[in-house]
Amino acid sequence: MNTQSTNMLKNLSASDLLVFGLNDIAYLKPAEVNGQSVFAIHAADGSQLAFVANREVGFAAMHQHELEPVSLH
Repeated sequence: MNTQSTNMLKNLSASDLLVFGLNDIAYLKPAEVNGQSVFAIHAADGSQLAFVANREVGFAAMHQHELEPVSLH
């Protein structure tokens, strides 16, 4: 990453950060629906997009919709 890009990222406002990657990034989170263990796909802002049966289906769905899966720690 060049210096100009780094400086631009450092100067993002809180509202800019809220929408950063919103249409590009998603994550999976274990969930329970009607007593069944499933995975929920969430957008970068935390909004729930879908439920899937397992992680593999979740990653496939994200790729199919051109979302980049990220890991949460």
